[in-house]
Parts: sequence; structure tokens; C-alpha cells
Amino acid sequence: PKLKNVSATTNGVLLSKRAKGLKAAGLDRVNISLDTLNPDTYAGICRCNSNVHQQVLDGVHAAVDAGLTPIKLNMVMLEGVNSGELNDMISFVKKFDGNVILQIIEPMDFSNNGLLMEMDIITKELESRATSVIERKMHRRKKYMVEGAEIELVKPIDNSVFCANCNRLRVTSDGKLKPCLLRNDNLVDVSHATDSEFEALFSKAMKNREPFYKGQPQDVST
Repeated sequence: PKLKNVSATTNGVLLSKRAKGLKAAGLDRVNISLDTLNPDTYAGICRCNSNVHQQVLDGVHAAVDAGLTPIKLNMVMLEGVNSGELNDMISFVKKFDGNVILQIIEPMDFSNNGLLMEMDIITKELESRATSVIERKMHRRKKYMVEGAEIELVKPIDNSVFCANCNRLRVTSDGKLKPCLLRNDNLVDVSHATDSEFEALFSKAMKNREPFYKGQPQDVST
């Protein structure tokens, strides 16, 4: 199958050593999970040693140098943890001259722990500060230009527009094609597939795709 774009989501810890090799292997770009610029906060969120944080930052720089761009930094904002870091993240993203985008992700953890920030609060702040707002075809989600930085909000929960305009097919770490971000009951295992078998399995995964949140009919981008 011909794919327009092949990307990977990573914690970035080993990326500084592997970025060039991944680019040479055909990877187009990466999403890197980075919720904070503070090493101690990072250690608390990820439950790791604080020196791991620098490895992730090194990975961001290495990915830019390797051309795995535009890089998207995935940030989940947590009340009282990293909720005051938006300005710092904007300043960090600006340093890369458009090669890095800040992507604020809606939490998918529904536990009532008091940490999850309302996306409406973040949206209103970005709208008040943005010099321009652009709607992407992908998921019909908005891009906010704030002080020279590009910021996207990813809000899949209870969002039929997001589902209707999604064209992603994901691969899990254990070799399964994942037709829907929010489902695990329709995965297609390709971990041991030959090249000839893979094409048929890929087609099967594509046929398994359907909107998780159906809602009302929406404009579907191609």
C-alpha cells in the first residue's frame, strides 16, 4: 500500500541515537511525548529518574537535525502539575523555526483525580492569544498561531467530527494494525506476516475502520 506519511509516537528517550537511522529507513516524522520542561516534574509524571528528561530534549534536537519534521510535542496538561508551563512550552517550540509543533492532547483517563484540565479553558486562552486560527482537514481540528509558535488541540472524546475526518491507521508496539484510536477490539495482527500477506491484512484493517463517535453526518475529508 502507498502511504502519504509514516510517523511514529515515542517517549524520545532513545531518539538521539536512532533519529538518523529511522529517517534513512523511511520514517517521515515523529510525535514526542513531552509534558514539561522541568526535569523534576517530568520525573514525577513518568516515574523515572530526572536525568531522563535531558535525553528526551536531546532526542528532539536530533530529530530536527535528521529531518523528522514537523515534530509534534504531545503535552497533556495536568492541573497543579504542569498547568503553568504553557508559556514555557511556547517559547521552547519557537526556537525551532516551525520544525516543532506543540500538540495539546485531551486526557483519555476518566478517573476523577482532580488533575485533568478542562480543554475548554485551554481553548479559550489560545483563542484570546492567537494571531491566526487555521482549521486542518485532518480531524477538522484547529491550529493556533501564538507568538510565532504553532499549537494544535487534539480532542477525540465525544467528538464525532474528529472521528468522521480521521484517516489514520496506527501500528501498535507489538505489531498490530489499529484502525481506531479509541478501540482495541478490532486490531489486525501483522507481526508475523509476509510481504504478500501484509497487503491483504492491511486491506482488512482498512475495512475495519469506522467512526467511534458517529453523531450526525459530517463533512469527511479525503
